[in-house]
Amino acid sequence: MKKLLSPDPAKIEPLPHEPTHDRAPDSVAEGTPQWLKKDMIGLLGEEQVLYKALDLIRYATDASPYRMIPKVVVTPTSEEQVLAIFKYSREKQIPVTIRASGSSLSGQAQGDGILLDARKHWAGATVEAAGKQLRVRPGTIMFRANLALRPYGYRLGPDPASGSVASIGGVVANNSSGMCCGTAQNSYKTISSLSFMLPSGTRINTADPDAEAQFQRAEPALCEGLKEIKAEIEADAALSARIVKKFSIKNTTGYHMGAFLDGKTPLEIFRRLMVGSEGTLGFISEVVFDTVPDDLHRLTAFLIFPDMYSACAAVAPFIKAGAMAVELSDRASLHAVEGKPGVPDRWEAFDENATGLLVEFRVATKELLAVAEQAANDILLTLPLLEPGSFTKDPKLAAQFWTVRNGLLPSVGGTRPSGTSLILEDVCFPPERLAEGAVDLQLLIARHGYKGYVFGHASAGNLHFLVTPSFNSAEELQRFDAFLRDVIELVVGKYDGSLKAEHGTGRNIAPFVEHEWGPKLTGLMWKLKRLADPDGILGPGVLLSADPASHLQHLHTIPTVENEVDRCIECGYCEPVCPSRNLSTTPRQRIALRREMLRQPQGSPVTAALLQEYEYSAIETCAGDGSCEIACPLDINTGVLMKEFRSMEHTRKAEQIALKLAKNWGTVEKVMRGALSLNAATQTILSGLPAKGLTALARTVVSEDLMPAWIPNIPHPAKTKLPATSKEGAAAVYFTACVNRIFGASRGEKQEMTLAEAMVTLSDRAGLPVWIPEDLGGNCCATVWHSKGYVEGNTYMANQVVESMWRWSDGGRLPVVCDASSCTFGITSEILHYLTPENLDKHQKMTLLDSIAWAHDHLLPRLEIKQKTGATVIHAVCSTQHLNLAGKLLTIAQKVSETAYNPIHSTCCAFAGDRGFLHPELTHDATQEVVAEIKDKHFDQYISSNRTCEIGMNLATGQDYKSVIFLLEEATR
Repeated sequence: MKKLLSPDPAKIEPLPHEPTHDRAPDSVAEGTPQWLKKDMIGLLGEEQVLYKALDLIRYATDASPYRMIPKVVVTPTSEEQVLAIFKYSREKQIPVTIRASGSSLSGQAQGDGILLDARKHWAGATVEAAGKQLRVRPGTIMFRANLALRPYGYRLGPDPASGSVASIGGVVANNSSGMCCGTAQNSYKTISSLSFMLPSGTRINTADPDAEAQFQRAEPALCEGLKEIKAEIEADAALSARIVKKFSIKNTTGYHMGAFLDGKTPLEIFRRLMVGSEGTLGFISEVVFDTVPDDLHRLTAFLIFPDMYSACAAVAPFIKAGAMAVELSDRASLHAVEGKPGVPDRWEAFDENATGLLVEFRVATKELLAVAEQAANDILLTLPLLEPGSFTKDPKLAAQFWTVRNGLLPSVGGTRPSGTSLILEDVCFPPERLAEGAVDLQLLIARHGYKGYVFGHASAGNLHFLVTPSFNSAEELQRFDAFLRDVIELVVGKYDGSLKAEHGTGRNIAPFVEHEWGPKLTGLMWKLKRLADPDGILGPGVLLSADPASHLQHLHTIPTVENEVDRCIECGYCEPVCPSRNLSTTPRQRIALRREMLRQPQGSPVTAALLQEYEYSAIETCAGDGSCEIACPLDINTGVLMKEFRSMEHTRKAEQIALKLAKNWGTVEKVMRGALSLNAATQTILSGLPAKGLTALARTVVSEDLMPAWIPNIPHPAKTKLPATSKEGAAAVYFTACVNRIFGASRGEKQEMTLAEAMVTLSDRAGLPVWIPEDLGGNCCATVWHSKGYVEGNTYMANQVVESMWRWSDGGRLPVVCDASSCTFGITSEILHYLTPENLDKHQKMTLLDSIAWAHDHLLPRLEIKQKTGATVIHAVCSTQHLNLAGKLLTIAQKVSETAYNPIHSTCCAFAGDRGFLHPELTHDATQEVVAEIKDKHFDQYISSNRTCEIGMNLATGQDYKSVIFLLEEATR
């Protein structure tokens, strides 16, 4: 049955355009073949099988320039399910590719058979030995693993720049390193033990006392083969010496054959081989790392040299003096970040040879820092710098330096021509020949007509280079092929360096492993692969390839899409913070799906299938919270596009209704409070049955995206009457948000005061009284309309609230304080584009403060903490991240509590105003990790700063989340 106000997906169908050669075939519109779908569901259960066209295409993309459409995507929940998939794969001869976060830059996370998701059900970390070890599962995001270790003063050795998105499984599988770890602290050197499963069904935990015997019994042929390879390598003195030499610098080309020299027994060898095997030998289900000290005393400088040679000459002295990081940026890289925050204008005047070095010392004590400072300053005196250099201990200035260094990827990605790809590759030169190699690489890039950028970890001789090719024609493919082959000849032929230093081999270098290692050792790698995976089911073509042109297959185009998201480089940084990551789609996937629609011809069955599925999976279940913008290196807010799509789907009648509601918002508030009263009565008398039935009927008839669902924890209505206040002598205008004028205390919770009463009492106590305007009702931050894409209602309310605040504040004389963080963000940021020029001018002259800022900056210094609560957990809503207030919220909690806990997995709860009422399943899925994290811990208080988010967290955890203002008021009585 067609619903009365259901959206029309046809309205967002792309305009006529040219299809591309790499579009998904029409058969993908049907999703997974029925026989395979049936088999997988029978094997794993329907919830663990993704089979729609939308699923196959959204998983076809990772952070690399490659794209392969799987036949089915599976999300196993246990080792038993993984082994069942392996068995099925062997029997049916369907390859399996293992994918975790999909942040691979070289195509390791893609396949055209069964794609096994090792992220969704595979997260979790346990700190052991007082922080000296970490037991961690493959789906755990790197930065969360380090957050778990931080209180103990330790961190993981590998430190990839992609740590905010990369999962442990990918870090281990690629033997990723980073800026500080070199070859001494990577996964290969710091893993104590791991648990793995082979395609044969063998399961081993290398920490088990009898693990070696288990391995020998289960895999006699593999064990014997490993011994044979070890003997062959050790019998060849020249080959052994070459392996030692090449692994003395960063190298992830092929398998880590140094394992045959470093390990004595078959299991010792194989444990090491699993590191860097890129999912082609087995599945890693758990890893135990030996951690490294997280030295917090730091000394940082960004130095500018006249040329590459003088910059590289300074690397060795700094390393000898103990520098942990020495990062190089060529002139093109410095150009790319000009105009960015923290980049001096004077850099624009440097000539084309200028080169930057970011140098950082990290030590454990202030005494060692003084020693490092003296050594660093002595070196500075010897350097031919273009401007005076100095080292700083200021963490804010150091963070600025790192922002400059890390800003290269977004700067280039954001300015590349539309329709081009962004390729970030990495090689390693012998450190003593770094300058020569870097200059040769610059010349090579220019010779092939690319605008390139060379930068990297100078301390290790590890250079990255960025180019932006287009893959829209055969000529462009040939050009890229010629360029890549010249790079290979330069790195291996001239310098005997590493074709891949830390990104794993991947599809782009798999055909060239033999070029670096020679036929004998490459032949032994193939033998290893056949021993561990005799049926060849795991990741074919990912690490080794017999096809000399396989690196040119599956390269994908980048169709031009809407301006809001066209700059996306599909890196995936947005995914760990996206509320819908476990339910439907992520920002990267929403964009990848849109690009596929632009690859398809008009009338394509694939586009038709995608549009039907896109409505719920992309548009309706986007919380629109903007967390993706904070995580995105290009500051892309995919929620803006989803709101635009919502707007495009509205009928004229729907827009008119929305505008009418805005004009009568005061009445709407009363109606909603009445509905809450009725709901409370039905809860008491009939357990909510009438409310359940009525909401279900309304959603069936009208729209599931406009009519709220019934949820069990709908709060009581707020008090109609607000506290009496006076404008005379007021220090601020108090704008109590409509969500706090509508929703009161949680059901079953006793609350002595309303939030408005607590705010007024607290401000009076601090000697900064606030005034609540008498005509506050009917004014709103406009987020209700903005989030749903109702332009006219949004425009009306945005201008009304600014005009009201201008009048209340006496033309900006008094600051305006808002008691709901999402409303504060809406008023300070989201309404700006909808204001008239006159109201925009008024807006800029007013001071608008969130209750957190008011409490932290103005009230707290004037108040005395008289009684602290016990343990407090905070939920910093997404708006506090946008407003840079999360730290202040935590500080208040720490001041008024014995202990304050900020969960590692805390992200947007996805309640998003009313989205949690419309799609409760979104909040349920968005909060799964944080619920698991805090469920077994005891807390006396649960605090936040936004009423609807508090309702969402109440729904998720069963605990009474409330504003931090209540806690501060209680503590200062």
